[in-house]
Amino acid sequence: MTEILTWNIQCGLGVDGHVDLDRIATVIRAMSDPDVICLQEVCRNMPELDKGASADQVAPLTELFPDHQPWFGAGIDLIPEDGGAGPRRSFGNMILSRLPVLSVFFHPLPQPAAAGVKHMPRQATEANVATPAGPLRVVTTHLEYHALSHRMAQITRLRALHREAASNMKYPPALAKGPYAPLERSAEMVLCGDFNLEPDCAEYAEILASLADGAPPIEDGWRCVHGERPHDPTCGIHDHKQWPGGEHCRDFFFMTPAVCARTKDIRVDVETDASDHQPLLLVLDD
Repeated sequence: MTEILTWNIQCGLGVDGHVDLDRIATVIRAMSDPDVICLQEVCRNMPELDKGASADQVAPLTELFPDHQPWFGAGIDLIPEDGGAGPRRSFGNMILSRLPVLSVFFHPLPQPAAAGVKHMPRQATEANVATPAGPLRVVTTHLEYHALSHRMAQITRLRALHREAASNMKYPPALAKGPYAPLERSAEMVLCGDFNLEPDCAEYAEILASLADGAPPIEDGWRCVHGERPHDPTCGIHDHKQWPGGEHCRDFFFMTPAVCARTKDIRVDVETDASDHQPLLLVLDD
């Protein structure tokens, strides 16, 4: 089996107000021993996000999973506040993989003008991994919360990236060496993360809309396993201050039909309060 976990860890900030990356790792290991770990809201040297620690969270997360290779994609990448020679300040998404990684891509997502609305730069991190069943493209992202126009633009971009990857597999470039050497990239995809949308909204429907160019369609992995059973909540279970509306689902595994056919289970840890979101685990049959 191949197991993939996704979790918005809120920079390790639990509902108790403490930042604890060791606790994050403990929760992950209690849930499973995932081959690929996809994390959103990871920060580097940003004290406003980790209770003043100003830690490079990529380093301890890497140490906590020594059998995994890390890749960090910064949506925000800033110079030191004083303009000096200190470390850069970053915030984004991270993938840790125990499986061999064939190629990695970092995709900036659209940030169109939205007057009077808070928003920030967003990105998607893509790792093409070698599973026992063949190459698999794992993409993790965290879409904009405040601006609907951003989420729709970002979904459009993610769908275009999927079509591009599938097209390059169908019509491979000329064989070459050096920087022109074709990179291994799979048409089969798992797209996961915090999408800041719910299953009954227009953005969700847009992700699943039909695709041109013969690209494999995108499906909701939860539906592949659980049918019409409502999604388990992935947010708002324990943190009622940030989420006064209560529990709901805004974190997903989307995937291509071939991956859907291999999916044995998707489950959510609804008990942990180590973040304001819950971790989700995808189990694939090899």
